[in-house]
Amino acid sequence: MVSFLVDKLQHLSGGLVYTVVALLVFGEAALFIGFVLPGETSVIVAGVVASQGRVNVVALCALVVVAAIIGDSVGYEVGRHYGKNLMTLPILNRRHAELERALEGLKRRGVIYVFIGRFTAFLRAVMPGLAGMSRMRYRRFLAANASGALIWGVSFTLLGYFAGSALTSIEKYSGWAGTSLLVLIVVALVAYYFIKKRRKTSTEAVWKLEHPGGDSEQSAQ
Repeated sequence: MVSFLVDKLQHLSGGLVYTVVALLVFGEAALFIGFVLPGETSVIVAGVVASQGRVNVVALCALVVVAAIIGDSVGYEVGRHYGKNLMTLPILNRRHAELERALEGLKRRGVIYVFIGRFTAFLRAVMPGLAGMSRMRYRRFLAANASGALIWGVSFTLLGYFAGSALTSIEKYSGWAGTSLLVLIVVALVAYYFIKKRRKTSTEAVWKLEHPGGDSEQSAQ
């Protein structure tokens, strides 16, 4: 898939490369083409083309992020207005069990699940629509989605850019790259939680030492 897309994109002008990649990223969730062509594939390919000097990598990163956010916002609105009807489409109906599990995960974890969904092909294609169906507030969805789109878009564009000519290896390891990136993010969030909790515990301990009768006085009040 990567070699095929690179071969096609190499024959396009810089402007058309930007246009094609933006449409593919936009359509992944807005038009559900992510079931056919995972977004990271087109983004990585665009990064490879950028490494050849045909497009600007900084502009490409910005374009990918913006296209992802706008496409997911459209997918959110589609899900909010037409969600139940969409569930009957053959391409979605065949994966009904997976969609139900995704909806359950969305109800339990909310914005965290939206953020995590950006890094897996199936959830990236359906998460915006499911968020709209579940009536999640758009502001909350946008914050989580934009954060994920920023990290995802820049990371996979640069993956293609720095991988350069290693075309046969890129697609094979792109899924692992997404998983690894997600694991790093989760580890960082967990570490931040425990550090914050430890600091809070230390602060409470210091306060108790400075106010030895504080608890009993508060209880009496």
